[in-house]
Amino acid sequence: MAEARKALVPVWTLATGDVRVPALAGDEPMTAERLAELRGVLAAMADAPIATLEAHPLPDKLDRSRGIPLDAASPLAQHLSQFIAQSTRSSLTAARATAGGEILYRMVVPAKVAAQLGQGMVRSMPSKAVAGGIHGALMNSTGIAANATFVPVGKVAAAGAVGGAGATAGAAPLVLMAVAVGVSAHADYKRQKAIEHITELLEQLHEQKLEEEHSELDGCRDAIDKATAILLDQGKLGISLGLDSAVHAINTALGRADRRLAQWQSALDKLPDGKPVEIGTLTKSFPGVDEHGGTFRAHLELAALAVALKRRVVVLQAVEHAQDNLDNMFENFTRELKRDQQRLDELESGIARVLVHLSALELAGPQGWRPVFTTDEVDRLMRAAHRIRKLGDGVMVNSRTTDVAIEIARDRDGSVVVFPALPAAG
Repeated sequence: MAEARKALVPVWTLATGDVRVPALAGDEPMTAERLAELRGVLAAMADAPIATLEAHPLPDKLDRSRGIPLDAASPLAQHLSQFIAQSTRSSLTAARATAGGEILYRMVVPAKVAAQLGQGMVRSMPSKAVAGGIHGALMNSTGIAANATFVPVGKVAAAGAVGGAGATAGAAPLVLMAVAVGVSAHADYKRQKAIEHITELLEQLHEQKLEEEHSELDGCRDAIDKATAILLDQGKLGISLGLDSAVHAINTALGRADRRLAQWQSALDKLPDGKPVEIGTLTKSFPGVDEHGGTFRAHLELAALAVALKRRVVVLQAVEHAQDNLDNMFENFTRELKRDQQRLDELESGIARVLVHLSALELAGPQGWRPVFTTDEVDRLMRAAHRIRKLGDGVMVNSRTTDVAIEIARDRDGSVVVFPALPAAG
């Protein structure tokens, strides 16, 4: 750990368009705080989004199961390998840091790009191990960065998008592929968590219709996984993949979620302001809300699953469109992402507002307040109040847009694993 504190970490600036990168960093080493300030200045002054790329030693223990693996022949791995090869010819720091071949690269794209991706596309994923923590490949994405000294890498003409003035759009494919895979991995992580919750709930409910909804959505994964693999290898999608059928099933599920959200909002609007609500009244519109499982909670998880799957499909469509127009691929990518993001963001925000509203309700016992309640009634009321209050835990109605960090583990053979995109901690 002492060596990590003294580590010199090369950092590159990557332009996603044919722009002149402001020469702000110079050649002097800088702290993590100074690097964060630099990113903010670059975002404000540059005409096109400018990302940064850091090269850290690969941690000994790394949970690769949460990432998307790509072999050395994949476009992302090739772009990264070519970029680093060009950089090491002119930078001794870069050459030393990448000599071993096993590196954890950390790309940070500016907040304004994250805003284009949609407010719900990249969010913190709560960690059960640490209160208030988030899942990340590199501890919490700041453990090494906070103890490192960052060294700007000089301009690499052949790569065409590193530091200094006169940078071109040569880094756009690298940034595009990293963002696409990182966002797709993030959406798939959310899909996995939703599947776990739904499976547990349906085992308790034994609801045939909900089982069918779950099966229809879960059946979409195969087509989406195949389409992801093809597009990340710059192939073309064909009808035989079954992606059209998967999209239809996902859109149908989103339609159900929209209708259920409208019903929940209407039910809450009808409740008397400032007065306790009887549990029985609440469970008519939110069945099982006072229980550990319940139909309402299953509906929430089905909506979360549909949104996660749709976000993966949206990324695929954006990548395909961007690759059809190589002149401005990054701009095309972000433009396409925005088209469907608004609906998904509105759905997630609407559900979040419902949960926050429910968690703030005051509950009344059966048939209003009575002088005496049975022990069972008191116990049920207390359990229900506790469970309903917890509905608002961790809910983000309008999350603040931050820089997005994508971590890429590269092995000696050139293959990579891309981890879920997360809000950059610093």
